[in-house]
Parts: sequence; C-alpha cells; structure tokens
Amino acid sequence: MGNKLTMTFDEIYRQMQWTREPAKVEEKDGVIAVTTKPHTDLWQRTYYHFRNDNAPVLQMKTNERFFSFIAKTDFSESHHRFDQCGIVMYLDSENWLKASVEYENGQYQHLGSVVTNGGYSDWATTAIPTDVKTMWYRFSRREDDYCIESSADGVHFSQMRICHMCAGNGEIRFGIYACSPENSSFTALFSDMKITECAWQTHDGQQPD
Repeated sequence: MGNKLTMTFDEIYRQMQWTREPAKVEEKDGVIAVTTKPHTDLWQRTYYHFRNDNAPVLQMKTNERFFSFIAKTDFSESHHRFDQCGIVMYLDSENWLKASVEYENGQYQHLGSVVTNGGYSDWATTAIPTDVKTMWYRFSRREDDYCIESSADGVHFSQMRICHMCAGNGEIRFGIYACSPENSSFTALFSDMKITECAWQTHDGQQPD
C-alpha cells in the first residue's frame, strides 16, 4: 500500500494476486466476475473435523496498520447449498478470516463470518431472505485487531464481528473470494472496491488496563 492510504478500484486491482485460481475470472469496467470451481472451501477442523483449504482468494498485501477496505458483492447466480462470496484476509492455511453471504435454500441464506486462529475455525451467522442478492462489506484494521461490517446500500454499515488475529500483527494480505463447497459452480461479481482511512474508531468507553 506504500504511503498512499486511500486507493481506488483500479489501484487495488493492479496490486492483487491470486493465491489459487478460480474456474474463470474476468475484469471489465470496474467489475470482477469470478466463476467458482466445485468442491472449493475454507474451513479448519472445528465441529466438522475436516480441513478444506482450496478456495481461490484474490488479495493485495500491506503493512499499513490502520485502514478500511470496502467491496460490493453480487451473488445473484448463487443457487446451491453453501455457494458463497465475500471478503477475506487469508494469511496462511491456519490463520484467516472471511465474511460472506452463503446460500442455504429457497427460504433463507446465511450472512456470516468465519475467523480461524491457529487452525480452528468458528462460524457466526444470521439468517437473511434469499431475495437479498447484493451485499457490501467493510473490513477494518487497528493493528492486530479487526472489524467486519456489512451494508445493504454501501452507506450504512452494521457491525458483524470484532476479532483478534494472532498472526495478524505484521504484513497482511486481504481481498475477495468466492467458492462452492459442494458440486456446484456460480459466478460472483465484485465491484466498488476502495481503501480509506480507518472507519473503525477508537473505543470511547472503558479505558484499557
């Protein structure tokens, strides 16, 4: 990120690299279209006991310790259980976080986030209607603590999670991802990416010990 904190879509996209390639990707007029491969996912151990570490992630890297990253997702084509797309900070196979909308069935889907520290994932979700087809996310960093927010309109953001990342105190990589854990494939659209000054303000309540 260098000395320039605020960045536009084009500036961000030029710095992004794939950790793993999707089935297909195309960028045109400020929209990244990512087509997923079947049986791709990110999960480590907890409850299910299996380990999935093959979802494609498109990320840039930075040492900047205070900033916010915003992206819009369009998942109108998701149709199969667990199809998902969203934002991600993938450091390595055992340390990462993600936020997404995950298709469940014709009645509801899950807006949620996963944080993986030291090889164990958690999952925090809330059910939302299936007629929701777009979602904005704002990922904010304050040193080695992180905040994930979501928004229906890209203006008003609501907190999804505050978390600490044990491996997230130095250089990090962050960006977008899409995957289909079961035998499915869909095309996710990403747009409106930008980096701003940190929108996650300092806590104004109890002082630290």
